[in-house]
Amino acid sequence: MTRSKILILIPDGVSLRNFVFSGFYEKAKVNGFEVVFLNNTAFDLSALGYQERSLGRRKLHWLTDSFKNAKKRVELNLYKKQFNDEVYEKYWFKLRNKTVKTTVKNLISKLLVLFFNSEKGLLFLRKKIKELESKTDYYKESVKLIEKEKPDVVYCASQRSVLAIAPIEAAKSLGLPTVCFIYSWDNLPKSMLDVETHYYYVWSHHMKTELLKYYPFVNKNQIVVTGTPQFELHLEESFLLSKKEFYETYNLDTSKDYFCFSGDDVTTSPQDPLYLRDFAEAIRELNKKGQTLGVIFRRCPVDFSDRYDYVLEEYKELIVPIDPVWKVYGNAWDSKMPTKEDSVLLSNIAHHCVGVVNLGSTMAFDFALHGNPCAYINYHYLNDGIAHEKGVHVYEFVHFRSMPQKTSVVWLNSPDEISSQVYDMLNVKSRSIVLSTMQWLNILTEQPIATTSDRILNALAELIQK
Repeated sequence: MTRSKILILIPDGVSLRNFVFSGFYEKAKVNGFEVVFLNNTAFDLSALGYQERSLGRRKLHWLTDSFKNAKKRVELNLYKKQFNDEVYEKYWFKLRNKTVKTTVKNLISKLLVLFFNSEKGLLFLRKKIKELESKTDYYKESVKLIEKEKPDVVYCASQRSVLAIAPIEAAKSLGLPTVCFIYSWDNLPKSMLDVETHYYYVWSHHMKTELLKYYPFVNKNQIVVTGTPQFELHLEESFLLSKKEFYETYNLDTSKDYFCFSGDDVTTSPQDPLYLRDFAEAIRELNKKGQTLGVIFRRCPVDFSDRYDYVLEEYKELIVPIDPVWKVYGNAWDSKMPTKEDSVLLSNIAHHCVGVVNLGSTMAFDFALHGNPCAYINYHYLNDGIAHEKGVHVYEFVHFRSMPQKTSVVWLNSPDEISSQVYDMLNVKSRSIVLSTMQWLNILTEQPIATTSDRILNALAELIQK
C-alpha cells in the first residue's frame, strides 16, 4: 500500500518547535504518512534522520516586500474603520530607511497605501503579491521540486512567511491541495496572514471566529480546528527530570523554591531589567520574613544583550540564570533557532518552579500545564526606574480580550504589590489561579492537547482522500 506523502514547509524556528521537535513526525510515521520537510531554516534536519529538501536561492521578487507592507497597513486601516477601534494602529510597524534600497521600497509602500487604501485596493494588493512571487526563479524551482517529490498535500507550518508564498503557489499550479497552520495566538488581528491556501488549521473555535472576522475571503468550510502542537511536550513525562536531578544539573540550592522570571525581547519590554530588579527585591524581602525562595532567570531566546547584567550582579545570591538552548546561525533576528533540548528545558523549568513572572506571554500556559501559576507585570516606569504607574500597553492588544476573567493570572500592578502577590501565589491562591489559567487555555486551543498532532494528521488524511 502506497503511503500518503506530506510536504511540510518549515519557514522559521517556531515551525521547527511545532512540527519537528514535537511528537508530530513520529505520530505521522505511525499513522502511515511519509513526511518530507521543505526546510527554509539553517537547522540541519537530516542530522535527526528526517527527510529534508531545500531550495538553494530563496529570493523574493524585489517588489514583494513593498506590496506586503502596503497590504498590512491597508488591512489595519480597514480594521480600524470597520471595528471602530484605535487598537489596530498599535500594530503598525514603522518603516525604517536604513539603506537606499529600503528607502526606495518604503516609498513604494507608502505610494501603494495612498492609492489602494480600500477593500478593492486590498484585493488588488493580495492578488499582486501572488502574481509577483509566481514570476520568480524561486517559484520555478519550487515547481520542479514539488513535481519531483509528488506529495499528496503541501502543508505550510506558518501563515506569516512570505518565503512560503512561492512554494504554495507552485503547489496550487500543480493542482495539489495546500494547507496553512496559524501558528500564534496573537497573529490574526495584526494582519499577519501572508500565505493563502485552500485550507487553514487553527488552534481553536475562537481562532476560527477571528479568521473569518479579519479575512472575509476565507470560507468557514476552509477552516479546521486542530489545536496547536506548541504545548504537547509539556505532557510528555518521560522528558522530566526528578527534582533532585534538576537542582543538581543547574546548581540550585536544595533548600529553596524557585520562581521563574521569563524575560521578553527589548521591543516588547524595554524596561525588563527594572522588572527583574523589582521582582528580585520582593523575593529578598520575603526571605527576610522567613521564606526560602530563589529566582531562575530565563531570558528571551533572541535577546543576547547585556542589559540585565547589573541586576544579575546585584542579586547574585538570589538569581540563577538558565539560558535557553538555542543555536545561532548568523546575525539576523531570525537566525536564532530553537532546539528540542530547549523545549525539554522549558518543560522542566515549568515543572520544577513554583510559578512564573512575565510580561504577557504564553508562558502562563506552559506553567499552568504543570500546575503552577503565572503573574503578569502590569506597570511601567516614567523615568529611570523611580516613578511608575499602573498599566502596560501590550495588554491593550486584541488577543488579551480572549481572557475570560481577570483572575486568569495574577496582576502585579506596582513594585509594592509584588511580595504580597507572590506570597499568595505560594499559598492560598495557587490552585485557583491555575484553574483560571486553564479555563483561558481551553478557549485558546482545542482539547485534549495530547492528541493535537493526531487531529492534524486525521484532518490531512481526510483531505487527501477527498
